[in-house]
Amino acid sequence: MEFPRIVKIKQRFNGPLVEDIDTEIANQFSRLELARQVKPGMRIAITAGSRGIANIAAIIRASVNELKKLGAEPFIVPTMGSHGGATAEGQVEVLNSLGITEDFCGAPILSSMDVVQVGETPGGMPVHIDKNAYEADSILLMGRVKVHTDFKSPIGIESGLMKMAAIGLGKHKQALLIHTHGVRGIRDIMPEVAKVLFEKAKILCGVAIIENAFEQTAILEAIPTASIPEREKELLAESAALMPKLPLEDIDVLVVDEIGKNYSGTGMDTNIIGRIRILGVQEPVSPRIKYIVASNVSEESHGNALGIGLADLTTRRLFDQIDHQTMNENVITSTFLHRAMIPIVLENDREAIRAAMRGNWGVEPEKTRFMRIPNTLHLEYIYVSEALLPELSGLDHIEIIGEPQEMEFDEKGYFPQWNH
Repeated sequence: MEFPRIVKIKQRFNGPLVEDIDTEIANQFSRLELARQVKPGMRIAITAGSRGIANIAAIIRASVNELKKLGAEPFIVPTMGSHGGATAEGQVEVLNSLGITEDFCGAPILSSMDVVQVGETPGGMPVHIDKNAYEADSILLMGRVKVHTDFKSPIGIESGLMKMAAIGLGKHKQALLIHTHGVRGIRDIMPEVAKVLFEKAKILCGVAIIENAFEQTAILEAIPTASIPEREKELLAESAALMPKLPLEDIDVLVVDEIGKNYSGTGMDTNIIGRIRILGVQEPVSPRIKYIVASNVSEESHGNALGIGLADLTTRRLFDQIDHQTMNENVITSTFLHRAMIPIVLENDREAIRAAMRGNWGVEPEKTRFMRIPNTLHLEYIYVSEALLPELSGLDHIEIIGEPQEMEFDEKGYFPQWNH
């Protein structure tokens, strides 16, 4: 036996679900009584980031429609730091790839890398804001609240509205300033930058998005600007409780079919794979994965293979698609250089798995603890090796589908396209 036999399993997750985006946004805006704040003719900037957030285009469109009902003139501002190659055109391209277009959302996209300084933090860092947003009458801050992939915050502020305000609205210039300080920058200074923006910029409110384990919209909540710091802490805890995870903690070989910015800002979610790889930051205690194979990069990433450095092996297919300029711009801005380092490049999935098993000292093929996932965001269906079945069969949330079979590869040595 050259490779272990594998079988598909299904994980069952529970969580809330927003079924009607338009109605929920209308209800949230009504709850905050935005009609008292929004006057006819007001130009309102709506932030739009680079993450692959479920229903993000529909959420923005619903917000546009509600603001128009109040007589406002909304427009969309890319808020993604250095992403999109740190260019105005590149950031529009990123939004369009996420379905955020002028036609669909019903509002113009005003993209510029120009910023205006509005103040500085208590520690002396200059605070900047997108020029188009600054010149608007008000700003609707929108973003997903989720555990961060680089750090754990002692104050409960990680990836969310405050990060969108600080690094998103601050564009490339603010991203560079914050990331220059490494983890301390995004963990400790980022919230200070956001608080300055809350004081100096005309932010109407925040719209927090939380997703469930199926990457579905679980919670939409409009938050008064002054309440964002405290409420975001509470929403972060709710988001963490809904996150998916791998069903077991000890794995010999994990194959990730696709890495990509639409799955995680780090290409692979560090909370899922148990790897951070930032200088001076302690690695998570679980899961414990000996070897990770990154097989492909998503089309939505446009060649930005940031996160490939979290893997041990990759394939010729992925390597040939890398846009080094875009990836390097992103990783150098972040200062977390290890995440763009190129691992061992093998010809295909088959050879990468063979090399990983070769390094799995003293473990027979049939005893290899193997998993294959489509990406780190979608973990409902997973392929696992036969050796894991005794542990998995005792878990209430796991359904074993079919019988163990030999691994199958196509004529180029890659796994067939994922089929749920």
